[in-house]
Amino acid sequence: MSIRLNDTAPDFQAETTEGTINFHNWIGNGWAILFSHPKDFTPVCTTELGYMAKLAPEFKQRNCKVIGLSVDPVGRHAEWAKDIEETQGYAVNYPMIGDPDLAIAKLYDMLPADEPGTSEGRTAATNQTVRSVFIIGPDKKIKLMLTYPMATGRNFDEILRVLDSLQLTAGYKVATPVNWKNGEDVIIVPAVSDEEAKEKYPNGWKTVKPYLRIVAQPGETIMN
Repeated sequence: MSIRLNDTAPDFQAETTEGTINFHNWIGNGWAILFSHPKDFTPVCTTELGYMAKLAPEFKQRNCKVIGLSVDPVGRHAEWAKDIEETQGYAVNYPMIGDPDLAIAKLYDMLPADEPGTSEGRTAATNQTVRSVFIIGPDKKIKLMLTYPMATGRNFDEILRVLDSLQLTAGYKVATPVNWKNGEDVIIVPAVSDEEAKEKYPNGWKTVKPYLRIVAQPGETIMN
C-alpha cells in the first residue's frame, strides 16, 4: 500500500525491546516518531540511534514518543544496543521494533508489498529503502515522511524543528518560514481572516502582502 501525508498511520502489533505493543495504543494521545533501519550493526544507524537517545528528553518535553524499527529480530537489537551505548555514549532509551518478517516495512511502504522472504540472509543493501522517519500526530495521521540514503546520517535536530513547527500549526494556526527556528517570527496561515487574527494576535502583525502576515511566535518557546 502507498502512504501519503495526512493518511492514517497503519496500525500494527509488534514485538519490541520493551515488550509487545499495539502501535496506536502505544502512541496514546500524543505525538510519535517512528524511524527505521535496514539492518542491525550498521555504522550510520549506530550513530543515529545514539543521538536519538541523547535527544529523547527533548521529544518527551514535547509530548512525543520515539520508537525505532530494524529489519532483524528483537534479540539482535538488544546486542546492538550494547554497541550503541559503548560507542555513542548514550543508552537506547526507547523501544526498538523487531521486523524479521518485513511486515511493518511493507505496511509502511518501505519495501514492496510482494517482497519475498524474511530478514534471514538479507543485507542492509537489500533493505536500503528502510531508512524512513515518520512523524505521527495525536490524530494518528502522518504529518511528515522522510527517507534517507544509507550513507547519509539523518539530521534529528531538523526532525525536532519540524515537530515544533507542526505543533505550532496545530495549536495556533500559524506556519513557519524558511529556516525557521524555535522562538522566531511565524506566518499567519491564509485560512485565518484579519478579523480572526485580531482576536488571536491582539498585539498585531506585519503585513508584507495580503497573503504574507508575519507575527511573533505564539505560545511558550521551548529552549533546546
